[in-house]
Amino acid sequence: MESRCGMRPRALVSLRLHSGSTSSTRAYFSNRITLAWPAPARTYTTMSEPRRSARLAASVPATAPAPATEAKPAARSAPTEEPPALAPIDIGDTLPSYTLRNEQGEDVDVSTLAAEQGVILFSIPRADTAGCTTQACGFRDIYPNFTEHNFTVYCLSHDTPEDQKRWQLKKELPYPLLSDPDRVLVAALGAKDSGTGKTKRGHFIFTKGGKLVEKRIPVSPTESPPLALEFVKSLDTKSAL
Repeated sequence: MESRCGMRPRALVSLRLHSGSTSSTRAYFSNRITLAWPAPARTYTTMSEPRRSARLAASVPATAPAPATEAKPAARSAPTEEPPALAPIDIGDTLPSYTLRNEQGEDVDVSTLAAEQGVILFSIPRADTAGCTTQACGFRDIYPNFTEHNFTVYCLSHDTPEDQKRWQLKKELPYPLLSDPDRVLVAALGAKDSGTGKTKRGHFIFTKGGKLVEKRIPVSPTESPPLALEFVKSLDTKSAL
């Protein structure tokens, strides 16, 4: 209970001391005791702290999306230029003016090959292969016989000058080799296969001045050298008559 003054009541504690049969009051004292009533519970409204990811997102200023760019079409590669074709060389035609490289990497104008003497061109599919080595070594072995009749020999293939040079040294070929990587002269001579694009085996004989007088396509690698020499000898017989 509360007092009239609104103060909490004082509790009076009386202690009596008894000694024997006589009792007397030793003292009175009062003690103020404050009775504590539980304080009313208070309700606090708290705001949960936003997550760190949300705070970071809020601190970064929003950026406008980049405008969409129109995709450009892929650039087309320039078409590979085809080498100029030569007119077909048939019996009675002359060597055309066309530049090839020999096994030394030097430029050679085909039209000048027969300026001083007759020329035998023999075509092979590929250097340093079995059949081509047989044909090339066959011309090597009877090469002096051709020179006796004022003829020289050239090997014609699509191989690089470097490959031709290695093969020439390996087989000790005494005559030069001509590199026709695009088979331009090969095609003009009729020695390019229309189906596979490869070089056919053959030989072609030009007299002094560059006139084509003999063409053998195809021909076996063993028969090509002796057949060419036989034809060259026949030319001497005809000229003697």
